[in-house]
Amino acid sequence: MAMKLRRQSTQQPLWINSSDLPRSPGHPFYVKLNKLLSRYGFDEFVEARYSRFYSDSLGRPSIPPGVDFRMLLVGFFEGIDSERGIAWRCADSLSLRGFLGYDTTERTPDHSTLSVIRQRLDLETHEEVFGWVLDLLAGQNLLKGKTVGVDGSTLEANAAMRSIVRRDTGASYNEFLTDLAKESGIETPTREDLARLDRKRPKKTSNKTSNKDWRSPSDPDAKIAKMKDGRTHLGHKVEHAVDMETTALVAVTLQGADQGDTTTIWNTVATASEAMRAVQDQGHSVALVEEVVADKGYHSDETLELLEAAEIRGYVSEPKRGRRRWLGKKDAQAALYANRRRVTGKRGRRLMRQRGERIERTFAHCYETGGMRRVHLRGHQNILKRLLVHGAGYNLALAMRKLCGAGVPRAWADLARSALQSFGATLWRLCRLKGSVISIRLSRNRFASNPADRHGHEWAATA
Repeated sequence: MAMKLRRQSTQQPLWINSSDLPRSPGHPFYVKLNKLLSRYGFDEFVEARYSRFYSDSLGRPSIPPGVDFRMLLVGFFEGIDSERGIAWRCADSLSLRGFLGYDTTERTPDHSTLSVIRQRLDLETHEEVFGWVLDLLAGQNLLKGKTVGVDGSTLEANAAMRSIVRRDTGASYNEFLTDLAKESGIETPTREDLARLDRKRPKKTSNKTSNKDWRSPSDPDAKIAKMKDGRTHLGHKVEHAVDMETTALVAVTLQGADQGDTTTIWNTVATASEAMRAVQDQGHSVALVEEVVADKGYHSDETLELLEAAEIRGYVSEPKRGRRRWLGKKDAQAALYANRRRVTGKRGRRLMRQRGERIERTFAHCYETGGMRRVHLRGHQNILKRLLVHGAGYNLALAMRKLCGAGVPRAWADLARSALQSFGATLWRLCRLKGSVISIRLSRNRFASNPADRHGHEWAATA
């Protein structure tokens, strides 16, 4: 038999019957998610909000508004970070085509379409979609709003450290080191000379890579910061406000990575308060923000005073600072002592234990498994638009977990496996119970026929 040395090219057929094309019943998770969105009128809502951004007669026909947000939701549920990856995944998967409402013969939107729509829609529209999902959670009794936990994390920016330039001269980092080498007497410095000079350069005089001296030309909003793993990168700071009772994501804000926690907490708390007020205006019985839980990075006199002035009880973990003098700071002293009493109380200790679990869970789902630890967009406004849809996907996962027991498609296989294991365990217990009943009946019959049978008596007792 002759062996083929290489794969022969085949000519594609000119005509294909539509009945011969492959069909997919759809992923059960996305089928149920579409039913949930349809039940609450998601497409009608976004179409009403989209109408002012489009013309009735000019331009080519656009994609349906619900398709754009569904594609971004796929990024959360499938853990895809870039818009190119989302577009490729939707074009490749038959089940995702069904989720978007596209047939096999139709072409799904390209990544450039997602980019154009994101630039066209304003930030307020994305915030309205996030608020719509909060209304959905409130309708399913998954949003309380009374106690809110606040914490922040750092996202790696879509910019490289080697591209930073001086704010005063515009020189790159390599050019800056070359000028320093020439000033020290090295006319033609090599790469090793520049690295050695950079290591020996005193930090107090040059300030190394300070945000006051350096900036990124490609993303001015990105700031130099230390990441969670200890590396130094250009990044952004994202903060979450989480409902401590239901773990729902109430608010998402984005600030510069060089800003401290004490300077950004009030923006997040104010955003969460506005979101809960908007949900309350829709007729849902939710409470406004009355309590704020945070770690010791947010502890400061100004933070506690602002919370007291807004009539919000603070549960902010207090770092060890030693004895303090309160001369002329009566308001700060009263606010700090009141916070200390609350934190050391029974409820405060319970909230401190829950803080690390329930707040950090949102970061893990959104940026680790959700694939957004490194952003692929530039500019705070563009990034925040994507983060709001990502946060809406996290809240939809809570609703889906209550509806069908699985919050993401990957958990559907685990759900089926656990159901099968539970059925097998139940069947095994029933078989063992039936065998025990049969053994008891046999032992009783034998003992009744021969009361002197000691073995039968022991058998009956054992059974």
